Amino acid sequence: MANDDFMRLAREEALRGIRNGHGGPFGAVLVRNGSVVSSAHNEVLRQKDPTAHAEILAIRRAAGVLDRPHLDDCVLYTTCEPCPMCLGAIAWARIPRLYFGCTRNDAEEIGFSDRQIYALIRDEPSTILLERISLERSSCLQLFHEWRNHGDHILY
Repeated sequence: MANDDFMRLAREEALRGIRNGHGGPFGAVLVRNGSVVSSAHNEVLRQKDPTAHAEILAIRRAAGVLDRPHLDDCVLYTTCEPCPMCLGAIAWARIPRLYFGCTRNDAEEIGFSDRQIYALIRDEPSTILLERISLERSSCLQLFHEWRNHGDHILY
C-alpha cells in the first residue's frame, strides 16, 4: 500500500466517527513495515473522555498489539495536524514519521483551536485559567530517588 492508501484509511476512520457521532472529524492509522497495526477515530463524545483523540487511541492500540511503549519503527497517518497533547504522545512513543492532511489552522476554522494550549505551553498569558502551584517537592523527590535506586527500573 502507498501513503495515500493509508491516508484514505485514516479518512475512512474519521468518517466512521463522524457518522456515529463519536467526536470530531479526526482519524489515525499506525503502520509498521507496510501493514496497518492500528487505526482509530476521535471518540471524545462516545467515551466522554477529552483525551480520546484518534492519535492517542491509535497509539494505545498499537502499543498493546506490539506489546511495547516505543513505536520507533512505525509511521502515523492522521487526517489533521495533531494537537499538542497528541504531539506529546507521538514524541513519547518515538514515532519518527507523521503524515497529516488538514492543518491546525484548518481545524481552527471549524472550531477546534489549540492556540490557548500552545500559549500555556510557552508560558504566555492564556485564556485558559490554570493556576500552577508547586507543592511538597521535597517529599515527591523522595519518590524519584526511590525509583532511581530501585535495582530493576526501566527507562522509557
